[in-house]
Amino acid sequence: MELDKDEMSKVTNRLKRAQGQLAGVVRMLDEGRDCEDVVMQLSAVSRALDRAGFAIIASGMRQCLVQPEQDGATAALDVQKLEKLFLSLA
Repeated sequence: MELDKDEMSKVTNRLKRAQGQLAGVVRMLDEGRDCEDVVMQLSAVSRALDRAGFAIIASGMRQCLVQPEQDGATAALDVQKLEKLFLSLA
C-alpha cells in the first residue's frame, strides 16, 4: 500500500518543522540555556513527531478501509499490524 501523496506532503512539512525545532534544542543546549526552556522546546518536538506518526497511521488505515486492491478485491486491513504501529507511538 502506498500512502496518499497529498496527505504525506503535510506530514513532511510537519517533520521539517520538527527538524528545525530539534536543531533549536541542540542550539539551546550548546548555548547553555535554561533547563525549563530546553525541556519545553523538546516537548514540542516530541508532540510534532507523535502527530506525524499518527497522521501516517491514520492515512494508512483510511486507505486500507476504502481503497480496493488493483485486482478488484477489497484491501485486507491488518488490524494487528496497525495496532502495533499505533501503540508504538504511545
